[in-house]
Amino acid sequence: MVVPPQPAIRSHASTIVDQFSRQAELFAQSPALHNDAALTLLVDAGAPQANDDVLDVACGPGSVVVAFASRVRRSVGLDATEAMLAQARSLASTRNLTNTEWHLGDVYCLPFADATFDIVSCRFAFHHFETPERALAEMVRVCRPGGRIVLCDAVASDDPAKAAAFNHMEKHRDPSTVAFRPLAFLRQLYQEAGLPGPIVKSYQVPVERERLIAVSFPVDDDREGLRQLIDASVEGDAMGLGSRRDGDTVRFSYLAVVLVAVRP
Repeated sequence: MVVPPQPAIRSHASTIVDQFSRQAELFAQSPALHNDAALTLLVDAGAPQANDDVLDVACGPGSVVVAFASRVRRSVGLDATEAMLAQARSLASTRNLTNTEWHLGDVYCLPFADATFDIVSCRFAFHHFETPERALAEMVRVCRPGGRIVLCDAVASDDPAKAAAFNHMEKHRDPSTVAFRPLAFLRQLYQEAGLPGPIVKSYQVPVERERLIAVSFPVDDDREGLRQLIDASVEGDAMGLGSRRDGDTVRFSYLAVVLVAVRP
């Protein structure tokens, strides 16, 4: 019997590179990423000092690195996707920055020595990590004692059914998503990493259905299926995101949190 060839199983890392290579330009233009108030909230949480060295992990198009750059000695970005780093270099160039660096690398094996940075941050990436505890452990490793660990991500509802509906939509919208987790999960990560209980601040990221779909690359390019999932969330606020009808569209908001703790 002839066994037909089996399709190759794509690794999660390659799915991330595929998604964010396609998303890079649109991602870099996203108003949510360049929202000055949100960036200031994150940067202020890190309490940057003029002589600090900063690392932003999974830096994407470089918004956080550039936001830190004007307030620290050196601001470094690392990402797994070269297309994202190209956008980041372009952003730094337009701002005429001379104290930024960009590295292609793995969040689970950061190419830096122990205790290299005063601030280590990561924004809107932990929901893509299969083993977030390993990523946070690496962030802690490269942070100096007395330095700050700053994590920002959207969070899922504490209601398991609503969290499951949210993640079902997000995994369809972006196949590189592993899971958005509740705030309690992120707090627990800090504890397990040997960090003190983090200070937490939050803000809303408003979303309109069609604009979100336009910048997404869903499973099998199934945009209509994505639209239906979003529309279905209005009944009973199924995703816990405050979904509501607004004329011909649907609006909702991601709840983003910023957690910061000082490394002992």
